[in-house]
Amino acid sequence: MKVLIVDDHDLIRKGIRLLLEGFPDVEVVGEASNGCDAITLALKHHPDVVLLDLSMPTGLDGFTTAKTIMDELDTKIVVLTMHDEEIYVQKALQHNIHGYLLKNSQTNDLYKALKAVCRGERFYRTHIPQEKLEKIIMEKEPRSPLTNREREIVRLTFLGYTNNQIANKLKISPKTVESHKANIMQKLGIKEKHQLIQYALKNQIADLV
Repeated sequence: MKVLIVDDHDLIRKGIRLLLEGFPDVEVVGEASNGCDAITLALKHHPDVVLLDLSMPTGLDGFTTAKTIMDELDTKIVVLTMHDEEIYVQKALQHNIHGYLLKNSQTNDLYKALKAVCRGERFYRTHIPQEKLEKIIMEKEPRSPLTNREREIVRLTFLGYTNNQIANKLKISPKTVESHKANIMQKLGIKEKHQLIQYALKNQIADLV
């Protein structure tokens, strides 16, 4: 699995890289010290997972960075932070972030998080009691499992756009469109285009026309 590390502290980035390179199935494709560089590297390398700090003093914050990357790519986000406050966990859930770990987590938890989110699972490990955390997750679970970019692709598909036309309109590659569509189908548990059209109608995505 390809991983991009984002943290404004060089020593932390190097330490995380050293840990991850100890796992044979993990490839660190890059490091970034701020949100803008993270987005640029993500678009270049298409990582499976971005390991992301929330507090970066310059440029974009972690949540904005995560949203931008998820809107553009089928990439999972795992937050690695010192923030254990409930408000940060709630905000992460509101942004549909896939994983949340504290920087004092065990190495095995970091590896488990990467594997879990790549399987499409959510992986949150904080000091919040598990029962309370599960309640927060249930309350904050987004109504739509799709990102804004995925909803736009569904809308354009409903309008009859081909993959190439969608790619031209959204200024992304046809391969990225195909990846988005595959992820949409997986998230919705559907296999046919007509089911996607039905989903657009039922969930009022077609009304965005």
